Amino acid sequence: MARPMNDMGNTNFRTFDPSKEDGAEPPQARSNSLRDRIRRSAEQASPSISPSGYVPQPQAIGETSQPASDSQWTEVDRSAAEPLADRPTPALGDAPPRPSDLAAKPSPVETANQQDEAAAASENATQPVGVVLEIAGSGSMIAIDLQRLNECGEDPDPSIAMAGQVGSQIKIRVGDNWLLASVRNQRQDRKAGSILADIDFLGEGIEEKLTGKLHGFRRGVTRYPVPGALVYPCTTQDLKQVYASDGRSAVTIGKVYPTKDIRAGLYVDAMLGKHFALLGSTGTGKSTSAALILHRICEAAPEGHIVMIDPHGEYSSAFRNTGVILDVSNLQMPYWIMNFEEHCEVLLTSNGNERQVDADILAKCLLKARQKSRLAESMGKITVDSPIPYLLSDLSNEIQDAMGKLDKSTTSAPYMRIKNKLDEIKGDPRYQFMFSGMLVADTMANFIAKIFRMPSNGKPIAIIDVSGVPSDITSTVVAVLSRLVFDFAIWGREERTSPILLVCEEAHRYVPNEKNADGNSVGTILSRIAKEGRKYGISLGLITQRPSDLAEGVLSQCGTIISMRLNNDRDQEFVRAAMPEGARGFLDAIPALRNRECIICGEGVAIPIRVSFDNLEESKRPASEDPSFVELWNKTGGEEDIVQRTVQRWRSQG
Repeated sequence: MARPMNDMGNTNFRTFDPSKEDGAEPPQARSNSLRDRIRRSAEQASPSISPSGYVPQPQAIGETSQPASDSQWTEVDRSAAEPLADRPTPALGDAPPRPSDLAAKPSPVETANQQDEAAAASENATQPVGVVLEIAGSGSMIAIDLQRLNECGEDPDPSIAMAGQVGSQIKIRVGDNWLLASVRNQRQDRKAGSILADIDFLGEGIEEKLTGKLHGFRRGVTRYPVPGALVYPCTTQDLKQVYASDGRSAVTIGKVYPTKDIRAGLYVDAMLGKHFALLGSTGTGKSTSAALILHRICEAAPEGHIVMIDPHGEYSSAFRNTGVILDVSNLQMPYWIMNFEEHCEVLLTSNGNERQVDADILAKCLLKARQKSRLAESMGKITVDSPIPYLLSDLSNEIQDAMGKLDKSTTSAPYMRIKNKLDEIKGDPRYQFMFSGMLVADTMANFIAKIFRMPSNGKPIAIIDVSGVPSDITSTVVAVLSRLVFDFAIWGREERTSPILLVCEEAHRYVPNEKNADGNSVGTILSRIAKEGRKYGISLGLITQRPSDLAEGVLSQCGTIISMRLNNDRDQEFVRAAMPEGARGFLDAIPALRNRECIICGEGVAIPIRVSFDNLEESKRPASEDPSFVELWNKTGGEEDIVQRTVQRWRSQG
């Protein structure tokens, strides 16, 4: 009979059972969950403390011995291993002690006050919810105990109730400071029975030695935590300190989500100094939110200088008491204030090589027409771009004379195209707000003072309603207004003129990307303002429902981004690329935002926040509400008169 290949068949073989050995203790049921590991790290000391302050967690009896994973290492409270008096200062490599452990012993009165505060505070605020696993430059990975997450979810403090969830804030103690971070995502760790989450660092604040509260919050990270550091929930009191104004001029626009009493503020100088963008799909309350922000700014700065381009006539009703409304009936924008490129957009109809020929003819004739002005005679040398008044009849005569010359290099067709277009504009009543014979006087100073609100006379905002402007020159009118803002700032540098805020609604129409670019000058000047405007005291506010259609690079020039709900995937990706790294955790919530909720990040806020906008008074709301089809379709009467009046206005062209 063959011998067995192992000793198990040998009757003399002794099986080893640790539970039956001399001195063995009965097996104890012991959980190895993240919650218990966190608790044990604070309750017991271990003799095998590593120099870095961490110990591997023991496994339950009967488990196969495996190398400890990252999730099996937690921070140890070394204060339980040795008295505080014997360890006045931490040694190199020790886990960071609590600042309260190193503080002087408080008086009995202070102790009583602290006990009262501790009794009032939630127990969940003082208990960790997880542990740090990995550290990177801009973020980290943490493990969160599921049971602790459920316990925090029942806390009456809404900030603690949100702790650990996507978009919420958590804090990590680093030395004497609290490091705040935002939770970006969550996923289940099936092996450890916990939840893994990626976090983005937001900033840090100082911990008061007596109360442990956070104060003096500032953006950025100077000292990072180490793997094994415990993660705590942020309380409403912590967030109040974070969002509290640091002394800079600020306006409040709503409440910080998910709190009920923390006001959300915007730092006006920081937001306007580096431009801002308000993004949101149709129907999310974008126009009302824009009106709210502008109303708050006007209330804080009643002598400001704000110019808003309103392409749909929505904001006239919102600012009729606090601003000046300018439309085709009272705008009176002189035609001669246009530069040569803008003249070409209005007067030239050809394309390709013919357009260059027409442009050369127009340049020569326009310069001669400007030179006939008395103002030009007193100034000496002028250019074709100089804003010098001239008569439309002089331009027409110059074209006629140039066409009759025998030494012209082309046929008469280019001259006839320009002259016919000029005659058409002069005779069209829709263009009278700009190409009127009454606008030949030198009114440039008065026009600039009117639209720039200088002086403001208590009405700091000018709403330029371009809904009645003919569609073929709307872009040119916006280009002229935008260029006036830029040129005025450049030529007024020696005067130290006041800054000007230019707000452009439906910005994707005027600053389109390369795919939708039509070559209009408005895109060029607005892009230049976005890149160079802050050097000259110009702030640009872009409002759009399609950020992906904006010119590449314009949105990235906006230092503050206010994003409401975006339903389109391309728009979400475009905004994600423009958002700073610390706001990535909030970006995933953009498709899930309610109406009149937004994510704000950038220079205008202390840290990225989710805000629920305040309700705006009825008299201050723009005329942008959606109609009620059912209600209106259940009413009848007076339709014939409505049709007659509409046709009459239609035929008279305004």
